[in-house]
Amino acid sequence: MNIVCRPSALSGTVRAIPSKSDAHRKLICAALSENGGTLPLRPPFCDDIAATVRCLTALGAAFTETPDGLRVTPVTRQAHAELDCGESGSTLRFLLPVAMCVCDNIAVTGHGRLPERPIDTLTEAMSAHGVQFSGGKLPLNAVGTLTGGVYEIAGNISSQFLSGLLMALPLCESDSEIRLTTALQSSKYVDMTLDTLRLFGAEITVSEQDGFLRYTIKGKQKLHFSDEITIDGDWSNAAFWLAAGAVGDGRPVTVSGLDPDSTQGDKAITEFLRDAGTDVQWNANGITVSGGAMREINVSMEEIPDLLPILAVCAACADGTSHFTNAERLRIKESDRLSAVAELLHLIGGQADELPDGLTVRGGQLTGGTVDAHNDHRLVMAAAVAALRCTESVTILGAEAVNKSYPTFFADYRHLGGIAEISD
Repeated sequence: MNIVCRPSALSGTVRAIPSKSDAHRKLICAALSENGGTLPLRPPFCDDIAATVRCLTALGAAFTETPDGLRVTPVTRQAHAELDCGESGSTLRFLLPVAMCVCDNIAVTGHGRLPERPIDTLTEAMSAHGVQFSGGKLPLNAVGTLTGGVYEIAGNISSQFLSGLLMALPLCESDSEIRLTTALQSSKYVDMTLDTLRLFGAEITVSEQDGFLRYTIKGKQKLHFSDEITIDGDWSNAAFWLAAGAVGDGRPVTVSGLDPDSTQGDKAITEFLRDAGTDVQWNANGITVSGGAMREINVSMEEIPDLLPILAVCAACADGTSHFTNAERLRIKESDRLSAVAELLHLIGGQADELPDGLTVRGGQLTGGTVDAHNDHRLVMAAAVAALRCTESVTILGAEAVNKSYPTFFADYRHLGGIAEISD
C-alpha cells in the first residue's frame, strides 16, 4: 500500500495507543502466571502483539476477547510448538528462553528482516544451559530444558536478550545469576521488564560488581496475576504526534493516556522538544505540544534508539545542525535505520550525513517526494510527519509497514487534520 501525505497542519487531541513494549511483557507474564487474568487490550492488535499472542497460543495459552479486554488462560506444557514470530524481534527474543522452560522442543520462524537480526548472544547463553539449537539464525529448531546457573551476556547488543532471560529464569528449577560483561544500553526497557515481573510477584535482586550489573533470580517461582494490572500508553508512538505539534504552525497537538511517571525511556521526547524551543505542557487532558522556531537537537541515542527517525525529522525542520550519536545498533532494526533515515530526508529535500554510528542533520526547507519505507513502521510515521512541513506531497511506498506497531495511525492522522490518501 502506498500513501500520499499532503502538506497540512495537525491539531486536536488523540489518545495514546497501548504500549507495545508494556503489552508484550504483561501478556507473557500473564500467560506464565498460575491464575491468568484479563488485560485491558482490545483489537485491532498491531502485528507484533498479534505475533506474541500467536506464539503464546502455540505454547498452550488461550486468549478470549471479553468486554473488559483480553482474557489470558495460562500456558500448559507442550511436547512441541511451532512459533511464528512474524517480524517481531521482541516476540522472538522474549519467547525463545521462555519457550524452553515450558516446551520440550520448538521450531521457530520469522519473516521480513527478522531472520537477519542477530540472536547468537542469546542462543550461545542458552546453549550453555541445557538447550540445543539447530543454528544461530531463523528458521531454527531447539530442544532441551533451560536450566538455571550463571549466565554471562553483553549488555550493549540488545536489552531484549536480557529481558527474555529475566522472564524465563524464575521458572527454572535452580537459582540463577545474570552477569553483564559490558555496560547496559536501553536500560529503561530492562527496568520495564523488572517492574512487570515484580508486579506478578517475582523476586529478582539487582546489584553491581566491577562496574557491571548483576541480576540474582530465585528458581521455582510462581507468578500471580493481580486484578490491578493495566497497560501503559505508548510513548514511542505518541512521540510522532508530539513531534507533529512541534513542527507545525503553532496549533497545539495533545496526546492523552500517557503516564508522566512511566518507565518507558521514550518519554524523553518531551525533554528533547522542550530543549529545542517548543512549548510542552501537561494539562488535564494530557500532554500538549505547540510549535515554533526550533533549535538544533543533539542527542546520544543509546537509551532511546526508537526515537531517531522522528527526531531526525524534527532536526530537518529546525535551525542549525543537529547531531545524533551512539546509534550503531539502529543498523539491525527493521531496516538499517541510519541509512534509511538519511535516505528519507534526502528524498524529500533534506540534508543528512550518515556516519558509522550516527547522523548529522542540517535544517532547512523540505520539498516533498517519494520515499521507500523499507518495511519499517517508524519510517512510515516519520515520513507522514515530515510531509506536514513539505512544500509538496510525500508519497510513502510500503506504508502498510505501520501495522507492525500502530494499525490505526493514518486514521488518527486524518482525525487530527492530516491529509493522507491511498495511492495506486
